[in-house]
Amino acid sequence: MDERQTGRRQAAISHDLTGRSGIALLRWIQDHAPNSSQVVGFLSLVISAAILLILTGLTVSGATLGLIVFGPLLLITSPVWVPVGAVAFVLLAGAASVVGAAVASAAVATWLYRYFTGRHPVGSDGIDFARSRIADTAIHVKDYARGCGGYFQSRIKDAAPGA
Repeated sequence: MDERQTGRRQAAISHDLTGRSGIALLRWIQDHAPNSSQVVGFLSLVISAAILLILTGLTVSGATLGLIVFGPLLLITSPVWVPVGAVAFVLLAGAASVVGAAVASAAVATWLYRYFTGRHPVGSDGIDFARSRIADTAIHVKDYARGCGGYFQSRIKDAAPGA
């Protein structure tokens, strides 16, 4: 009988622990369950990824089929396409350079107009600081040259006494 009671106690204890751990597990699941906006976000992510994967497959398949179909035609007519491509590249590069230079010129002209009308465009403080540094340096060089002028005059007289 003693073994029966011990077995019953162990069964009761294990049931009690299982019940408690089951409740704890359910509570943990409820606390960490995603809300509806998270579920919708995850589903939209999965759907978008699937659509992009399908479109990628279609693009790769189309490009492969296009190369298979038009490859021989391109190979046969390549003596014509290479010079045409080179000329087109040079023309497009020249046009892009001209447009880029025009945009840069317009930007510089606009900046200069704002600077000289006193509107303080971006970077004007740096220009003013550089201008003041250059003026200060010029003044210091001028003063130094005046101070050294007498020294150089005496050296010239020493080198050429009759001059």
